[in-house]
Amino acid sequence: MFRNLGDYLSLLERSGELVHVADEVSAELEITALADAAFKSGGPALLFENVRDRDFPLVIGLYGTPERTARALGVRTLDELAEKVQRLLELKPAGGLAGALAMLPKLGELKGLFPRKVRRAPVQEVVLTGEAVNLGRLPVQTCWPGDGGPFFTLPQVITKDPETGEYNVGMYRMQVFGPRTTAMHWQLYKTGRKHFEKARALGRKLEVAVALGGDPVLAYAATAPLPELPGLYEYHLAGFLRGRPVELVKARTVDLWVPAEAEFVLEGYVDPAEPLVTEGPFGDHTGFYTPPSPYPLFHVTAITHRNNAVYPSTIVGPPPMEDAWLIEATERIFLPAVQLVLPEIRDYHMPPAGVAHNWVNVEIEKSYAGQGFKVASGLLGLGQMMSTKVVVVTSNAPPKPGFAALLAAVRHLRPERDVIFGKGPSDELDHAPLAVGFSGKLILDGTVKLAAEGGPAPEPGRPAPVRRPEMTAQHAWPGVLAVAVEKSRPGQVRELAAALAADPAVRLLLVADAGINVGDPDELMWWVLANLDPARDAWVEAGRTLVLDGTRKLPEEGARPWPEVARLDEETRARMAPLARRILGI
Repeated sequence: MFRNLGDYLSLLERSGELVHVADEVSAELEITALADAAFKSGGPALLFENVRDRDFPLVIGLYGTPERTARALGVRTLDELAEKVQRLLELKPAGGLAGALAMLPKLGELKGLFPRKVRRAPVQEVVLTGEAVNLGRLPVQTCWPGDGGPFFTLPQVITKDPETGEYNVGMYRMQVFGPRTTAMHWQLYKTGRKHFEKARALGRKLEVAVALGGDPVLAYAATAPLPELPGLYEYHLAGFLRGRPVELVKARTVDLWVPAEAEFVLEGYVDPAEPLVTEGPFGDHTGFYTPPSPYPLFHVTAITHRNNAVYPSTIVGPPPMEDAWLIEATERIFLPAVQLVLPEIRDYHMPPAGVAHNWVNVEIEKSYAGQGFKVASGLLGLGQMMSTKVVVVTSNAPPKPGFAALLAAVRHLRPERDVIFGKGPSDELDHAPLAVGFSGKLILDGTVKLAAEGGPAPEPGRPAPVRRPEMTAQHAWPGVLAVAVEKSRPGQVRELAAALAADPAVRLLLVADAGINVGDPDELMWWVLANLDPARDAWVEAGRTLVLDGTRKLPEEGARPWPEVARLDEETRARMAPLARRILGI
């Protein structure tokens, strides 16, 4: 593992996975243009040494490929993370002295679990307080043209429960408002929000520290959906993964312990007595802009940093982005724990096109009728999996790659019997539901059916080509038809679905907007699932065709204001194209 960010960058440099960019670039949009191109092409991490009007270099792409993410987390492949956790779960003491002695070598798995406190730290080589605090010196990115301003995108936000003293580290975006203030994007279900609400009830300010950098496993740990366990928090997970303790130092102006080897730490507070501030828009991991919303204001009372500090960043937006590989790391780490609750699960996968919460594939070892529905329902009750919109279950196909698993499910799917609709919590950033944070749910049981379930489904045929005036494109797979339509009025997709369902080969009909490449499964599934609320937009047509209406919804269809896709303007892309060709070869 790595002591700090510098160690990791040195490794990336030695392996040819880090490119230094000496050209002057702007933190407003220009870095996004180059980083997006690197992510989409599987390119290297980028170290921008000369960010216009800022005092520090910026690095982006630390987790830009599955292989690089595995390196960042100290393994050769992400699958090894599940093996590491599985070994931990096997630490069961046998009876007697001999059994205890036999277990001792395995306890090495836990040697890094507990953080270690130190008195001095590189992150406090420079300490700035009062008027010397100026967030404008940091190369905080404005990622997309419609963003409300610059945002911290890779922060480790550290808070302490005002009642119990339990720590939490979460990754919450932070919009910069001035030299000493940012928003704090604490969503409803997040632990940071719970700490804030407790501070409000107690009538006190909540101290906050924000770490940037350190061993790259620290930022990953801040994204991990850990259950709330007394005495354990995200830096315990980081220590377990890295095999040695995370070193913590006491912050200078707040009563919090922070990573000693970070690049920067912002110290300050939020005051629940203050009015909330309007944060956003922001081009989010969904690929769309999330609208302006009210959030707490973070006051920065101190900045500490290393000499020669490097600012770490990322961007999110239309997939694939590097957050896809952080999500896959979480899949691997939590697979053994999920299997403890649902032991029939062989594997599961959240395809990048589903941007974490829109789509989960799960493969099971099936032994009784209804087991597919049972497992899917169980998953929807596990932690942050509650936000999932679509669960696809198979019994004979690995869950990745994602679209291949969906096609395998359709082979065994008869929609009139093998689909369940429900409702439940959704991601607050999801724009498709009729209400914020509350969405329909869809379960597709694509397992091989037993006699009690009606027996196996017949092999699907390939849908025949169709001509309809509103259709701009179509593509077919066995049992699946995808169409793009020029949508102009409410009810149009239902009328189209009624016509297309006349072909008995169409078991699954996917409807997207004109301009979407329906022959590209990743683009198709991202668009359809992002614009889908199963409570409004999914139904079984003619008793045999499951329809997913992934078109943009009109106000007459009960939709909230529909957001735009987070895309760069052509002028910025054209301006940065020569540099992209030079440093990325594309």
